Amino acid sequence: MVKQAFSDVRHWVFDLDNTLYHPSANLFGQIEVKMTAYVMEALNVPREEADRLRSHYWHTHGTTLAGLMREHGVDPDPYLIAVHDISLDHLEKDEDLAARIRDLPGQRIVYTNGSAPYAERVLEARGLSGLFDGIYGVEHATYRPKPERAAFDQIFARAGVAPAEAAMFEDDPRNLAAPHALGMRTVHVAPDPHEADHIHHHTADLAAFLNRLT
Repeated sequence: MVKQAFSDVRHWVFDLDNTLYHPSANLFGQIEVKMTAYVMEALNVPREEADRLRSHYWHTHGTTLAGLMREHGVDPDPYLIAVHDISLDHLEKDEDLAARIRDLPGQRIVYTNGSAPYAERVLEARGLSGLFDGIYGVEHATYRPKPERAAFDQIFARAGVAPAEAAMFEDDPRNLAAPHALGMRTVHVAPDPHEADHIHHHTADLAAFLNRLT
């Protein structure tokens, strides 16, 4: 039944963080430390206030970067370089996942709220380099973040994705709402399921799920 639901999918869109690697790697833990430090320096605030602001930006604007840009006019490029300067040493190559992605018919892209150069580093560490037809970061959506509909529209237009023939794989449930509204199949990739009308499928094991589709 799952295979049939994806039989006409020709565009496969993958989030990066906590989707193409297990969240136990906790890369975002490193990134959060960097983000807090950046907010502290950029706005000259103490750590507690920086953490409060990050939470506010995430809930209000979708990402810390979007909040810094819209509320304080922060230049996005130095921020993206700074917060993604993290260690990937503990990421492991995943030959099974690589094989499952390679077998998917049609176009395969990565779309992340991080930067494309960071995504390329993660893909290399996971042994997934060369499997995707495009790698798109927030910079390719004029720094608009998921879950904004306009961000998806920009990326899909740029990549040539036809939403009616596309599937989205994502760990953050709210980032699947716009793809669902566009007519895409939506797959929540996370250890625990999240019940919502805009989520069609859930998996805790991306490679196993993809194996059911080919």
